[in-house]
Amino acid sequence: MKDHADRHVERWRGWDAIAFDDDVEAATVRIGVLLKHLRGTKTTAVAEVGLLGVEYDTLHVLMIRDTPGHASPTDLARDLGLSPAGMTGRLDALEAKGYLRRVRDDDDRRRVDVEVTDQGFALWQKAMRMRGDSEDSIFAALTRTELSTLNRLLKKLTLAAGDPS
Repeated sequence: MKDHADRHVERWRGWDAIAFDDDVEAATVRIGVLLKHLRGTKTTAVAEVGLLGVEYDTLHVLMIRDTPGHASPTDLARDLGLSPAGMTGRLDALEAKGYLRRVRDDDDRRRVDVEVTDQGFALWQKAMRMRGDSEDSIFAALTRTELSTLNRLLKKLTLAAGDPS
């Protein structure tokens, strides 16, 4: 059975203006299709729980830290690639909706940290569960051995691309 990548490569094969390796092109197209699908399932899950994309992204960055649910606004801004003013606006909106709160440090009253509220955590968790279900359904097409092999191969590609961590 042919997929989008097969048809793409067939359309471009033999065209002299651009040389490419059929297998590299097909793999690149397939990765793009999967990425588009995963982004779409994220968008759907976030909308279904009633969050905006930027709200989910902020809660997600807040939750996946070494200190889950707690961070300084500066750390969040850095992790999200936002200016301090942009972060302040985003935190104001999330706090107004009850998804997080700012907490003053007991030892240094000038220091403010951000922490997720029960409501914010519940919405993030529900969206994550929906995303996870969608991801599980895609990868159910593979055996455990195939999934393990895929992960080893993707890791090699990630490292070759310059792992951002």
